[in-house]
Amino acid sequence: MSIALEGLMTGIFTDVQQAIHDGVTKVCDQFGDEYWSICDREKRFPFEFHKAMADGGWLGITMPEELGGANLGVTEAAIMMHAVSSSAGGYSAASAIHLNLFGPHAVVTNGDREQKERMLRPLILGEDKACFGVTEPDAGLDTTSIKTFAHKVDGGYRVSGRKMWTSSGQVANKIVLLTRTTPKDQCRKPTDGMTLFYTDLDHDQIEVRRIDKMGRNAVDSNATFIDDYFVPEADRIGEEGEGFRYILDSLNPERILVGIEAVGLGRGALARAATYAKDRHVFGRPIGQNQGIQHPLAENWIYLESAFWMIMRAAQLYDSGLPCGAEANAGKFLGGRAAFEACTRAVMTHGGMGYSSEYQVERLFRESILLRIAPITEQLILSFIAEKTLGLPKSY
Repeated sequence: MSIALEGLMTGIFTDVQQAIHDGVTKVCDQFGDEYWSICDREKRFPFEFHKAMADGGWLGITMPEELGGANLGVTEAAIMMHAVSSSAGGYSAASAIHLNLFGPHAVVTNGDREQKERMLRPLILGEDKACFGVTEPDAGLDTTSIKTFAHKVDGGYRVSGRKMWTSSGQVANKIVLLTRTTPKDQCRKPTDGMTLFYTDLDHDQIEVRRIDKMGRNAVDSNATFIDDYFVPEADRIGEEGEGFRYILDSLNPERILVGIEAVGLGRGALARAATYAKDRHVFGRPIGQNQGIQHPLAENWIYLESAFWMIMRAAQLYDSGLPCGAEANAGKFLGGRAAFEACTRAVMTHGGMGYSSEYQVERLFRESILLRIAPITEQLILSFIAEKTLGLPKSY
């Protein structure tokens, strides 16, 4: 089902990048519509897909080579995730593995040698699954206002608090956990006094409560309740009080990867819509012969293509060590919008059958709205662009 980059990469991307696309597509093609429909319907994590990607060595594409990773850049990770999300699995497939690519980045950049070996190698091998504990119910995107607190004790910290939208928390055994170690009102800057941990997610001591939601049901989302939970000092990443700065290192890669996953989702939906428009005959002709069907699908292609190249530009800037905040945010914005429009149009092109589960587009449509909301809203992206690129006064 992937329409990812055939005929597009030749002469533009390297042989290695083409091989990444082809190799990942080959793995994804083993998991078709029926597999992903079952995972979605039964709200079951795609363990077999996750294992296949781990066995292929893909979970370590951005990880250090000495730990078994490929030590490649965000550009290569984006090519990989585009192939994943344009497959039958859509955004559920991407969500099952993309934390591996950006979530542990703070460990890569700020962890010591022992931490990298202990924390990253099991992720690369697929033996560990990690979730991201940052967002909180009373803070949302205002990360400096989180209330989860880590009190220093002998040998480590005692942590209490609550996290929201913890993806894959039902199956994860590790958590990237952002806490406060100094109250916000006692800090010189709001971003000070926050500390980052990568530690065990002990389900016997931490309550991880699944949230019922519209789509992407193969990957669970959760409210996470932490009460006086002991975290060893060895699981602290970097210096105490510097956690916010560490997670900033992963924000632009996250925007890039989510944006490219959105494009892949939209392209998968567009491929289904175009196929149906050629095959479906009404009044003696294929519905795809009608401009009322053709033109909206052509617009979807244009917007998805535009988003793709903005995101690839952001990835190349990041890998070159150049500023890419505007491009990464713009790419995520464009990708989310283009994916939603393409998935919506795919349902409309299928007509009544688009509302059924048989043709899969209703599943992709339910996933697409999330990409306009998470991990950052369109409104905050626009505020960022207005302030950082247009020089307008900060609005929040």
